[in-house]
Amino acid sequence: MTDAAAAPQSNTATAAPEMLSWDSKSRRVVMLYVPLACFLLILLFPFYWMTVTAFKPNAELYDYATHNPFWITSPTLDHIRHLLFNTSYPHWLWTTMLVSIAATFLSLLSSTLAAYAIQRLRFRGSQYVGLAIYLAYLVPPSILFIPLATMVVRLGLFDTPFALILTYPTFLVPFCTWLLIGYFKSIPYELEECALIDGASRLQILRQITLPLAIPGLISAGIFSFTLSWNEFIYALAFIQSSENKTVPVAILTELVTGDVYQWGALMAGSLLGSLPVAIFYSFFVDYYVSSLTGAVKE
Repeated sequence: MTDAAAAPQSNTATAAPEMLSWDSKSRRVVMLYVPLACFLLILLFPFYWMTVTAFKPNAELYDYATHNPFWITSPTLDHIRHLLFNTSYPHWLWTTMLVSIAATFLSLLSSTLAAYAIQRLRFRGSQYVGLAIYLAYLVPPSILFIPLATMVVRLGLFDTPFALILTYPTFLVPFCTWLLIGYFKSIPYELEECALIDGASRLQILRQITLPLAIPGLISAGIFSFTLSWNEFIYALAFIQSSENKTVPVAILTELVTGDVYQWGALMAGSLLGSLPVAIFYSFFVDYYVSSLTGAVKE
């Protein structure tokens, strides 16, 4: 009798872990995999649609009754060929690259000096200065571009790449400075104290000790600066007028749209080619970017 009663209990005890395991697996699917799949779908679908549209012939673009809008039946390179050889897209791409690299370099140089001074020199009110710099980043560009436009015109820089190179740091320097302040804070100060005891100057410490340790943070700030410069629209639209000096985000919208006629194939091809440099830039420095999020040097 006792053995007979124990058998169902044993079966129940055996089924309980299976039920718990099933519940755990189901919960993982519902709480993790389903939201992750939805997130990836929402994130990647615009890139998929852009790629599909760039390689679709016009007959498929405007005839959804016959052709599947989500797939390509007869891929073509006509839109990319038109973009590269019948427009000034290569020059737009070169101008965008030049402006982004120059603005990123100027911003990193200024932000490194500012962040090091705020974090390491420890003068009175340094914390408030750092907070003020970050608050300056929160000012909308739509407010700043009017006084900046006046300065650009007075300096004779209107409709030149220098107008963008010198105005982009107005929103890049505050963000990079705030980012580097936090990274410099994670570098042990004892390293600099030892160098000061040995007679090193502040400039030598910055160049030989701090900057080599801060390479991941500098690359992270550079990635953000380059991406923001590459995608910037308001200043490029307001300060550049001639077609040959326009950047890619502005040019593909203003030069590839005639009246109410949208060249969708060329527009998507321009967007696709314009996103490749940023993607390549990220792929080369993704390891440094991830390490910058985890801190600098452990004591």
